[in-house]
Amino acid sequence: MTSYNAVAGQTDGDPHTTASGARSNPEVVAARSQDLGAELPFGTVIKVERSQSDTPNCKFSKVEHLIGYRVIADTMASRWTKKIDVLFDQTDTVKVNGLEMNPSRALGVCGTVTVTVVGHVDIKDIPATQGELAAMFGEPTLAMR
Repeated sequence: MTSYNAVAGQTDGDPHTTASGARSNPEVVAARSQDLGAELPFGTVIKVERSQSDTPNCKFSKVEHLIGYRVIADTMASRWTKKIDVLFDQTDTVKVNGLEMNPSRALGVCGTVTVTVVGHVDIKDIPATQGELAAMFGEPTLAMR
């Protein structure tokens, strides 16, 4: 798993529109590699978790509060396989070792994550917030954030 920001250098075409046609909402959107298209079609709602400790290349715990539930609404370049890419807000920051940095930079590359499919939403009706998305799938504690 990696992450990206909706900026011209990290997207194809219009950074404000995903491959599915949905708005690039960094609170709820995730992309998947093209080889996972049949398993994770657009609109699939996933929950992303990691039980392993952070490593120098993966600081999942620093951004975990920003990941939670995601909707597959974007796709990655064809060179990537078996991969999930979480969209983060390019203006957001998290603290890592006393330094403020973008969550995408902080996360790095995480080799072992658990991606659980929890449901499906119409790509035209993607909730705007993590709380709304979590509430749809029975996570009241996350919905209270």
